[in-house]
Amino acid sequence: MKKLFSALSGGLAAGRAGVLCGVVASHGSTPRGAGAKMLVWEDGGALGTIGGGTVEYRAGQMARQLLRDGCSRFESYRLSAGESAGVGMICGGDVQVYFQCFDPADRAARETLDRVLALLDAPGPSWLVTAMTDTDWRMGTCDPEHGLLGLDVPPQRLEGLLGGEGILDQGEPVLFVEPLVRPGTVYLFGAGHVARELAHILAMTDFRVAVWDERPEEDWQDLFPEAARRCRGPFRGALERLGPLTAEDYVVIMTPGHQADYEVLAQALRTPAKYIGCIGSRRKTALTRERLLADGFTEAEIGRVNAPIGLPIGGKTPAEVAVSAAAQLIACRSGRLAALTGKE
Repeated sequence: MKKLFSALSGGLAAGRAGVLCGVVASHGSTPRGAGAKMLVWEDGGALGTIGGGTVEYRAGQMARQLLRDGCSRFESYRLSAGESAGVGMICGGDVQVYFQCFDPADRAARETLDRVLALLDAPGPSWLVTAMTDTDWRMGTCDPEHGLLGLDVPPQRLEGLLGGEGILDQGEPVLFVEPLVRPGTVYLFGAGHVARELAHILAMTDFRVAVWDERPEEDWQDLFPEAARRCRGPFRGALERLGPLTAEDYVVIMTPGHQADYEVLAQALRTPAKYIGCIGSRRKTALTRERLLADGFTEAEIGRVNAPIGLPIGGKTPAEVAVSAAAQLIACRSGRLAALTGKE
């Protein structure tokens, strides 16, 4: 999401008009659900996806027409089984797409996009709120610290809409409310090859990532452009300096050495973190478990640790290990981790 909004903001600043095609509702079996987005430029270029196939093809055509007309609109698409098969898809269902035409001269829209980009790097939850009509739209942001900015909507209207999924509210005006940042941060300890690949994948899947390493900044900080935070310091006591972790946070341990791994792991087990994972072999995991027991940690506490980290997909390269770790984090976020690994 950050990549798409960064591109939109940069394009508007350069004088380019664009249309943001967003799925606001879907029913049945469809490739993407509410919140999926595709940005279409006036020169025909596009970024993002709303599912591919028939819907995306038609949406691209519609976006280019709306750019010529300079207006916005709702459009519904029915994806029948036969139609889907014709483009190599087996999905079938209904998708409602809102086409949001952005004019480079719209200062309010550009200011809202600036707030969106700032919130995407902020630690707390936040939402994008869009008031929509068949011809026009207004957009605002909402977060616990500032409330709703950019739109005049009664606070009680937003009650029940500020959740973890995009919601279309058919009131007056029609609102689409979607999360920008879900609660929780992935704290990634270690800035090696696997960590670099993992940070990139996590950014693509809308996790907020913070990276900590004790090596000189020039050796690694430029290698994590998508990270919201990049911190340098000793691994010993790192979590104390970061501030309290919450039950929505994730700890991923990939330091350069066993001792540093252990130091971070011992700290993480004293927090309510939602997920704790540690890279390493099964032999290393067994030795770490024995050391934790000797230091007074209980079996239940040690059982919180996902080690070796990741789902068992058989990968060995840094990118493959990162994919398996990212899959485990996604399963944790979606509530499916217990079904896959037996861990809550």
